[in-house]
Amino acid sequence: MRFSTLTDRIRGDRVAAWDIHFAAWAAKARGEDVIVLSVGDPDFDTPEPVRDAAIAALHAGDTHYTPIAGRPELRAALARDHARRTGMDVAPENVIVCAGAQNGLFNAAQCLVEAGDEVLVPEPMYLTYEACVRAAGATLVPVGADPATLRLDTTALAAAVTPRTKAIFLATPANPTGVVMSPAELEAVADLARRHDLWVVADEVYASLTFDREHISIATLPGMAERTVTINSLSKSHAMTGWRAGWVVAPADLVSHMATLALCMLYGMPGFIQQAALVAVEQGGPAVAAMREGYRRRRDIALESLQGIPTLRCLKPEAGMFMLVDVSGTGLPTMEFAWRLFRETGVSVLDAGAFGPAAAACVRLSFAVSEEQLAEACRRIARFVTGLERVAL
Repeated sequence: MRFSTLTDRIRGDRVAAWDIHFAAWAAKARGEDVIVLSVGDPDFDTPEPVRDAAIAALHAGDTHYTPIAGRPELRAALARDHARRTGMDVAPENVIVCAGAQNGLFNAAQCLVEAGDEVLVPEPMYLTYEACVRAAGATLVPVGADPATLRLDTTALAAAVTPRTKAIFLATPANPTGVVMSPAELEAVADLARRHDLWVVADEVYASLTFDREHISIATLPGMAERTVTINSLSKSHAMTGWRAGWVVAPADLVSHMATLALCMLYGMPGFIQQAALVAVEQGGPAVAAMREGYRRRRDIALESLQGIPTLRCLKPEAGMFMLVDVSGTGLPTMEFAWRLFRETGVSVLDAGAFGPAAAACVRLSFAVSEEQLAEACRRIARFVTGLERVAL
């Protein structure tokens, strides 16, 4: 039997990068002493009022079909939340509810680009961007980063534009770097989009988890609202990864097309999850603030523990729950470093080379464990690296 060529377009090395994480979870399930730093699944509990809302909705029989684009009250609440965070008013018709940010990104890609189009994506990029673009038949064009900071290289981005360029996909704050794009960087992207009539798909999942730099939504810049697709989610900000609750803010005609695609794929998000999401959006501010401060403390723990090791270089994140660590000074390729670290210490990290060549010298570690576990994981990493140095001597 033969499969569609789509199956080839959505697989690849970026997907295979998760193998070490799957191995770590299997070891943990067997009761082994494992600390999983290879995924961004918050260890915080979903806030109690959010859970209670879902339970109450289930008991009330909220298990039937819902509007494809989301319930009007949730779309209105998300529009108000967008206005609060960005200062830019949008109508509920500009919002579509989706099954997490990944589903929103996939749907947007299928509605925006097609075979023959090119999509510019700054590196390092999130692992599944490539599959989303290639599933639509378009070509992903990676754009290299500043090698010292892994921030956007605006000159390289401008040079990558061709007559076939249709869109720019970007994440700010970024996964895996934790970089928050500056006003100058955002304006450089916006200038290209306006001059070349490009779409911008802005992944802002970590917008509520910034530490050192204010997040600015690119849609708020002049001339950008009508060409920007903003992706967001409750997964990381409200510790709701398993709920699959996300949304997209975009021009109303694009939202209409995305709703048609959602009709064929999901036929609407479950009502009880939408009721929980409504409470999260309207009442979750204090919980988000507490999580943000928790991640800030964890970032500082990791930095304090690892940045003094001569063969490691930590790239200080400005947001989110991840940090990149350049391990090239150890003399080990990143994939070998990650697997040896896991097998010898029980700590799993991700080979960041999967996010693109710009991060090929790095591994990514997550702050989605308790402060105590993170401190212990950093001690194990330090011992492992020190052991490598002794062997080298």
